[in-house]
Amino acid sequence: MPGLVSIKTPPDAPPPRISVPEIRPEVPTTPVPRPKPPSPSPSSRSKPSPTQFRSGNKKPPPDFTDASLDNPDLGPFLLKLARDTIASGEGPNKALDYAIRASKSFERCAAAEAEPSLDYAMSLHVLAAIYCSLGRFDEAVPVLESAISVPDVARGADHSLAKFSGYMQLGDTYSMLGQVDRSIGCYEEGLKIQIEALGETDPRVGETCRYLSEAQVQAMQFDKAEELCKRTLEIHRAHSEPASLEEAADRRLIALICEAKGDYEAALEHLVLASMAMIANGQDNEVAAIDVSIGNIYMSLCRFDEAIFSYQKALTVFKSSKGDNHPSVASVFVRLADLYHRTGKLRESKSYCENALRIYAKPVPGTTAEEIAGGLTEISAIYESVDEPEEALKLLQKAMKLLEDRPGQQSTIAGIEARMGVMFYMVGRYEDARNSFESAIAKLRASGERKSAFFGVVLNQMGLACVQLFKIDEAAELFEEARAILEQECGSCHQDTLGVYSNLAATYDAMGRVEDAIEILEYVLKLREEKLGIANPDFEDEKNRLAELLKEAGRARNRKAKSLENLIDPSSRRTKKEVTKRWPGLGFRI
Repeated sequence: MPGLVSIKTPPDAPPPRISVPEIRPEVPTTPVPRPKPPSPSPSSRSKPSPTQFRSGNKKPPPDFTDASLDNPDLGPFLLKLARDTIASGEGPNKALDYAIRASKSFERCAAAEAEPSLDYAMSLHVLAAIYCSLGRFDEAVPVLESAISVPDVARGADHSLAKFSGYMQLGDTYSMLGQVDRSIGCYEEGLKIQIEALGETDPRVGETCRYLSEAQVQAMQFDKAEELCKRTLEIHRAHSEPASLEEAADRRLIALICEAKGDYEAALEHLVLASMAMIANGQDNEVAAIDVSIGNIYMSLCRFDEAIFSYQKALTVFKSSKGDNHPSVASVFVRLADLYHRTGKLRESKSYCENALRIYAKPVPGTTAEEIAGGLTEISAIYESVDEPEEALKLLQKAMKLLEDRPGQQSTIAGIEARMGVMFYMVGRYEDARNSFESAIAKLRASGERKSAFFGVVLNQMGLACVQLFKIDEAAELFEEARAILEQECGSCHQDTLGVYSNLAATYDAMGRVEDAIEILEYVLKLREEKLGIANPDFEDEKNRLAELLKEAGRARNRKAKSLENLIDPSSRRTKKEVTKRWPGLGFRI
């Protein structure tokens, strides 16, 4: 359904490991940018389960009293114990205890000296990393906020490094919590500090720009993402050999952004150049992955024969290098299934869907839950489009179950729940539809996506479900919020915004707010006459509805408008087409 399909992005990064930051005299490079998942969502990582303590005849760890924490030699010793515990695999819980006491010791010593201590900042970075490894992201946030407040960038490169690292780590932590806006804000602050320390053309600044660009793609801030990625490309081209791997990575990201913006020719150009760079560097699997992306562009351009050729090339390489049952093979099967569905070859489409599902049912070791969930979600869209909503719902429920315990997946799960809500609505399960939309909206609010166009679309869809359940007041509130968001994000003339106008006018009419309904319809007609033209078939519909309302405005009205009664009364004998003559938007614009 429109507005419910996330941008397709590369598979996710592997589960996080505890990383122990180090303070070095030079200003560091940014952390390696992580690929982003397909969703209106941010990057996703698997929630690690705590490692069990290993048995053995080791001596118990020394006991440190509070008084001993004043010893300046104790902090470094405890921090080393924390690192050694992590390296030995004894478990993050024991390392956490050492790291907490190390940070307390460093804090006391720093307070005694009345000087900002980089050792204290470093110990807080380690402590936060251990909290994250345990899935305790909320507890990591205040620790990192404290770590950021310690360094003084006026004191030189060491302090710049510590503050930069703190902002980047805090951004990653917010990302795992699904708080995309806060995450991006932290990356932006880190980038400012890095530029001040290194200058605007340093290659390490380029890496941070790409990292931030990837985050903005997840937030659907495509113009900002494109600007940063072009800046990254310029930096890398100035410091690297022609057709370098860095340039190829930049071009793949720019292509993704161009595809999201509908500039397919530009996306294709960048992908071809990236492929040539990967071929020059002998990266066969990366070339195959780019072939899949090229196939996607050809399919968007309706150049189906060329798309098939690109997919088949990638399929051959993946089968040869990774095996017949690898998720990369399944992902190509899904793309071919979608292509054959679009070209009306439903038998071939279903065959490729079944082949992909067989691979996802018995995944090879190393396959991530995100890969499987992404594939199931795409296959469900194909089943939905061939009028098999029950099968599509089963696949979405499996995908959601795979992701429900994964940190950083709230936006992705919200997208799945929204699609499930649409399908529940289509089969007449309105209470289930409302519940799915409500859950999705709660997750989107929590993750900071309350201002996105997607959020506005989901609000509209929940409003429609409320109408079917006779919850008219609730529906009106949802339509009003959706209208404000879509006006801001898409503009008044966008089809989604016009659909909400129509739904809101119908709801006001049902509530007896005739003047409000008239005002909206007059505004919509004015938009069509001045900006969109009157050739649209909705124009006459809306004009007739307005005339009817104006005719009725001078007399008392029943609490329930006839138009709404006809739409939601299951005993009505009218056909759906007849029922929606007056308010077509209220039944179909979802």
